[in-house]
Amino acid sequence: MKIGVLALQGAVAEHIRSIELAGGEGVAVKRTEQLAEIGGLIIPGGESTTIGKLMRKYDFMDAIRAFAAAGKPVFGTCAGLIVLAQRLEGGEEPHLGLMDMTVARNAFGRQRESFETDLDVKGIETPLRAVFIRAPLITQVGDRVDVLSVYKDEIVTARQGNLLASSYHPELTDDYRLHGLFLDMAREAAGA
Repeated sequence: MKIGVLALQGAVAEHIRSIELAGGEGVAVKRTEQLAEIGGLIIPGGESTTIGKLMRKYDFMDAIRAFAAAGKPVFGTCAGLIVLAQRLEGGEEPHLGLMDMTVARNAFGRQRESFETDLDVKGIETPLRAVFIRAPLITQVGDRVDVLSVYKDEIVTARQGNLLASSYHPELTDDYRLHGLFLDMAREAAGA
């Protein structure tokens, strides 16, 4: 299964490594035509406003919306989660607006408040190592959204059908199980 990582900004190589450890083939996606060749897309962390501007500049907005509408899975991590959200706190305009959730940017504080922890994630047997760096927070979800994990009563991993989102950076650890879960989503979508 070929999984693309949107290569406009962020930890692209780390996501590709995690995909490959999970048993998939990782590809850096720099052009919209590449979306036709992949079974799933990861939107990595970075800076959500910059990612949004670059997605608009390189015509990725409608292309990714169509990709998701076709049932192909999309996984947003950290800033990628912000890019997927339908609603952003503070009056900021949403980017893709695909996932029925409200998100607060930098909810866990600045860079110096970054931390690591072990998280229980629905669908993964034992706790997952998670790295939070200026992480956003899912403050509200719609009825179709399944909460997969919480940290201190706050939502940090969620799924809505073929959409997956995490507040943290799973690619910055040697634990590739969340990428494995995403790979399973892509295999299911390909088989459907």
